[in-house]
Amino acid sequence: MKTADAVTHVAARLAAVGIEDARREARIILAAALQTDAAGLLISDNIDEAAFEPLLKRREVREPLAYILGQREFWGLDFATSPVTLIPRPDSETLIEAALTAFPDKHIVRRVLDLGTGTGCLLVAALHEFPEAFGVGVDLSPEAAALAQQNAQNLGVRRRAAFITADWAAALTGTFELIFSNPPYIPAPDLERLMPEVRDYEPARALDGGADGLIAYRAIISALPALLAPGGVAVLELGVGQLAGVAALATKAGLESAARPDLAGHPRALIIRAK
Repeated sequence: MKTADAVTHVAARLAAVGIEDARREARIILAAALQTDAAGLLISDNIDEAAFEPLLKRREVREPLAYILGQREFWGLDFATSPVTLIPRPDSETLIEAALTAFPDKHIVRRVLDLGTGTGCLLVAALHEFPEAFGVGVDLSPEAAALAQQNAQNLGVRRRAAFITADWAAALTGTFELIFSNPPYIPAPDLERLMPEVRDYEPARALDGGADGLIAYRAIISALPALLAPGGVAVLELGVGQLAGVAALATKAGLESAARPDLAGHPRALIIRAK
């Protein structure tokens, strides 16, 4: 099958199951199946359907492309992915941007904490930006903590990071100049309305924020006064419509906060400081 015909064939099958941008995904699937890149795909003129059919069948049942490929780019770094963690998303890069704005002098940051580290994308990206920092990643899932450690190793910061299995801040001592968290924040009643890629494949424990979507924020924010070093900053990811509720929790804990929008203009990161 010629490349153009293969792209058309794969894209048609993806579009038939409701996948947007089907031609772009078709090219990605074909390149992965042939173990080549976009340039290599262009010069391939005889593509065997058997090579791409297994990957295509997985995507047709709406398995996320990042799980099929086993990786996802975040902050210019390639992270290994697995169904034991959420897939890194571009919106979460807003948290890294917020941290860089909060600390124009990068040498101030010596200890970084990531609560609910997942793939480790926030922590590892931060360690690439703050060269003198040591990072601690915490996750309730041992498998997630192991994946984050693998990513730290693959991306050259393993000696500057430690990963532990714990329930939020329960096992921590000491303070941190910079704290990240992208907690579960989908209200439980909304879970069934998520896209199939999210609802059926990503781990429910990393999505379910309880009845009002705020249960994890309550646990995290209540721990921040003891965790933040003098002058320290916590950056939490926000879901749609959650700014007021999470900011109120920060105020109740004696902290001040300000929001940072993502590229779409939605409040995506809440920057929290001690008063």
